[in-house]
Amino acid sequence: VQLQASGGGLVQAGGSLTLICTASGSYFSSYRIGWFRQYPGKEREFVAVVSASGGTTIYADSVKGRFTISRDNAKNTVYLRMNSLKAEDTAVYYCARQWGQYSSLPADFGSWGQGTQVTVSS
Repeated sequence: VQLQASGGGLVQAGGSLTLICTASGSYFSSYRIGWFRQYPGKEREFVAVVSASGGTTIYADSVKGRFTISRDNAKNTVYLRMNSLKAEDTAVYYCARQWGQYSSLPADFGSWGQGTQVTVSS
């Protein structure tokens, strides 16, 4: 399974973007998909995760109420809708998959795709 994140770009503070994570391979609907972000020189940090069915979502406190994660298993795609963007949301965003017991730790996710840059100008 390979994951690919896309949809990043440059946006003004207060604006919106939708990131897309597409997966190749089988069993997409069998695992959770998480979004993470990474600032220069920092470790990746958890942003949001969606359960295999899409019925459960969890968010980092820093994005709660502003970001929405969703998935379309028929299209092997997960979305991250980001509203009310702030300068501190500027980072490279990655998606990854998880199976088994839930964890928000990056080390417990796999199949990391290439990230997509989000830049929010203030």
